[in-house]
Amino acid sequence: MSQTWVVAPTCPPLVVRRCHSCPSDRFRASGKFRVNAHHKSLDVWLLVLCAGCGQTAKLTVFERVNVRSLRPDLLDRLHTNDPGLTAELLQHPAVLHRNGVALDWTGAWRLDVTGPGLDPGPGPSPGPGPADDDALEVSVRFAAHIPLRPVRLIADGLGVSRAEVKRLIDEGKIVSAHRLSGKAGGDFTFLLKG
Repeated sequence: MSQTWVVAPTCPPLVVRRCHSCPSDRFRASGKFRVNAHHKSLDVWLLVLCAGCGQTAKLTVFERVNVRSLRPDLLDRLHTNDPGLTAELLQHPAVLHRNGVALDWTGAWRLDVTGPGLDPGPGPSPGPGPADDDALEVSVRFAAHIPLRPVRLIADGLGVSRAEVKRLIDEGKIVSAHRLSGKAGGDFTFLLKG
C-alpha cells in the first residue's frame, strides 16, 4: 500500500525579528510593498507588522536596482500588492539572508494525508501499522519549503506520539533513505513495515 502526505502552508509564517518599540520578536506580513524610485533605480521593501504593538518594519527585497532589470509583470505585482508575491518573497532565501531574519512556521501549515488509511481496529490505541501485513510506503511532499522534523510529521500522520515513532525507527519498522533526524524541508519517502 502507499500513501501521499502533503505539507501545505495555511497562512504566511511569522518573521522572527526584534521589535524596536516593544519586547515582541515576531512580525506578520502586511501583504503590502513599498516601492521608491530614485531616477532609474528602485528600492522595494516588504512591509511587516509587529505582532505585539503593530509597528511597521521593512524587509528589503530590492535595493537600488535598475527599473529595466525588473520584469514588467513583477513590477505590476509589486504595485498591486499581490498576496502570492508576498508569500513567494517572504520565503525567498536571499530576502531572509539580506534582512537577517528567520521564519516561524508554528501554526502556519497542515498535513494532508491521502490514500488507504491505517486500520483503527478495536480498542483505544491501535498503534501504527497498515491494515494488512504489507508494508506501507508513504511519500511526503512539501508544497512550500517548511522546515519540520520528519519524526513530528510521521507522528502527526500516523496519529501516534513522537516517542513511538522513534521507537519504531530504532526497531527498524520505519525506514527511509532520507535522514529522519533533524529537520527536513523537502520531499522524502519512508516505509512502515507491518
